[in-house]
Amino acid sequence: MTDALQQLFVDRVASLGVKFQEPEKQLAQFESYFRLLVDWNEKMNLTGIVDREAVYEKHFYDSLTLAKALDLNQLQSLVDVGSGAGFPSLPLKIAYPHLKITIIDALAKRIRFLETVVSTLQLQDVACLHGRAETLGRDAAHRDRYDAASARAVARLAALNELCLPLVRPGGVFVAMKGADVQAELAESQYSAKLLNSTVKTTISLTLPGEGSIRHLIVMEKQGRTPKAYPRKPGIPVKQPLIAGNNPS
Repeated sequence: MTDALQQLFVDRVASLGVKFQEPEKQLAQFESYFRLLVDWNEKMNLTGIVDREAVYEKHFYDSLTLAKALDLNQLQSLVDVGSGAGFPSLPLKIAYPHLKITIIDALAKRIRFLETVVSTLQLQDVACLHGRAETLGRDAAHRDRYDAASARAVARLAALNELCLPLVRPGGVFVAMKGADVQAELAESQYSAKLLNSTVKTTISLTLPGEGSIRHLIVMEKQGRTPKAYPRKPGIPVKQPLIAGNNPS
């Protein structure tokens, strides 16, 4: 039975163009996800947000804002880099069951949590990979493959470009989920985007409906295959991001 918070959630995501095809089942999956998040958070640091209303807005709704940047009904495959507790990839999977999702995270215990969520919610076509984006970006099974990539609160955009764009097929997109202040990151990311055969397609500004925090979705369009030099060795993209004037070694 849908409670007041769940109905508010349904109404709010409808404003993003998200409509649940099996609302009873999907809302039950979101609620199970919330409970698993709270339970596991007592054993490991997954999130500082555990209040139910805040989780639904700052994690679930926030994840589904990608519907403003992507035609999720037409999208087939998405890779989520540094997914942490599964945001935005698992809310997207719940809302759009046809999506083939690959989650990449470098911390094994987070992968165990994500695998538990996937199993408990009986989600299909979700691969949870323990590894580094720099390594998988050089693996033929993942390089230049995905329709879209996402990253939420992982690193500055100049570094994210090198972590995420090598995974995206030519013609695909990478969406960086950012907070209020993005102008400096956008400016310094132009160099890395050019090196990785990509460009900024659009920047979408959003406001969380409850607390009013500002969010930005930066959409990078991939125009050609990833040059052989990228991504560089694990750790280098974040320590030495591809910024004009830096030595991209």
